[in-house]
Amino acid sequence: MGARTAAVAAADTWTDPDGIRRPAGEVHAWEPGRNETVCGLSLSRSRLTRFPHVSWADAQPESGRHADEVQAVCRRCRAGMGARRDERGWTRTNPRP
Repeated sequence: MGARTAAVAAADTWTDPDGIRRPAGEVHAWEPGRNETVCGLSLSRSRLTRFPHVSWADAQPESGRHADEVQAVCRRCRAGMGARRDERGWTRTNPRP
């Protein structure tokens, strides 16, 4: 299930200097042709804007490609698109004995 191709739906939008719309705010994975995100949010009820020209991989803050204004990535969408469980955003610095 992780080998899907998805575009981006975002809560906000911004325009880069070239005049192209880019996602901003919280981003979700969205498969073109469907009316909901990978995590199950309805696009119209959640008021998410579709970005069919931006792939899910390009909207990740780690990639830095189209993620200049991305503030948060949906954890359920990230898991649905095949993020590995051991890729946590935190590390234990002083484990208990």
